[in-house]
Amino acid sequence: MTPVPESFEAVALVHLDAAYSLAHWLLRDRHAAEDVVQEAMLRALKYFHTYKALNARAWILQIVRNVAYQHARLARGESTVSIDSDADSDRAALRGEALIDPADDPEAALLKTRAHVELSVALQLLPVELRECIVLRELEEMSYKEIAQITDTPIGTVMSRLWRARQQLLKTLIPESYP
Repeated sequence: MTPVPESFEAVALVHLDAAYSLAHWLLRDRHAAEDVVQEAMLRALKYFHTYKALNARAWILQIVRNVAYQHARLARGESTVSIDSDADSDRAALRGEALIDPADDPEAALLKTRAHVELSVALQLLPVELRECIVLRELEEMSYKEIAQITDTPIGTVMSRLWRARQQLLKTLIPESYP
């Protein structure tokens, strides 16, 4: 067994982007995701003495997942609309404008934007247990074993959820391939 690293920063802070990505996909709200990541990092710091130096990324993402689900349970039934100035940048990101490469011609830029929006919508249509598995596997590039650890489910369940998520994405994105 490897020794526990001496600093919280070396273990946790390098995984902030992955933590935010998971929280954002689970909650579908930038501000809620930021709050969840902040709360998760506070919990990770509080319980850092229990960290066993196995897989820091999985440990952090498991905490983020738990906090996100707790946040969702508390917020169930509430609907808020952001009125701050970042709302325009959120809408631009959803439309895919952040992905446009200045070197692209207008047609290529439109195709990239359309594909990004379609994929984002298709992912958001997935049930949360399927969405979290596909985000962890395809966007965060985690192994089945790590996903099983984070979601506290057997590897077979992870594999099943990934298969179902991929099938639903295909059905949504390429409907003509299904009768």
